[in-house]
Amino acid sequence: MTYVSLADGMPDATGPAGEPDDGALIARWKGGDERAASQLVQRHAAALGRFVASLGEREEVEEVVQDTFVRAFGSLDGFRAESSLRTWLFTIARNLLRDRVRSRRAQRELVPIQEDHAATSHDALDGAVAEETEARMQAAVARLSPMQRNVFTLRVVEGLSYKEIATVLESTEGAARVHYHNAMRAIKEFLHD
Repeated sequence: MTYVSLADGMPDATGPAGEPDDGALIARWKGGDERAASQLVQRHAAALGRFVASLGEREEVEEVVQDTFVRAFGSLDGFRAESSLRTWLFTIARNLLRDRVRSRRAQRELVPIQEDHAATSHDALDGAVAEETEARMQAAVARLSPMQRNVFTLRVVEGLSYKEIATVLESTEGAARVHYHNAMRAIKEFLHD
């Protein structure tokens, strides 16, 4: 059976390892094939989880990923395939996180530090070096503007193109390039201080 791509109306190309591409899987899911939805989730969940975590969500990553897929599958008729499915999923996740941040601001709680979170003596030196390196990098990224931080994360962690970043962040490709280069310069300056 040949499936038609939603993106171009031509016979569908294959995705990773000869699997159907996202357009073919969407068409199959709309046709009632539940396995197609599972394939889409399997294909994009890990990248979506990394993206959600990179935007600051640490505790409920899986829940945000699930909510993203629920929202996406509920509105697939609105997916115009002007960008990749992954880019569209990132946009949905970013909007969900934005809503969660607004909600949390009203219910902010302090989390106490517990003694079992402390490093043990057998890994103290290795852990200290790794933690210091990670802390410096996180501090450098934290000093970026929100837009620079988002562009940096999407480019470095997720490997998105500038065009895809512009779509996710509702910006332009040129602006995404400028924010990325400014972010890299700021991080290098901070790390060399």
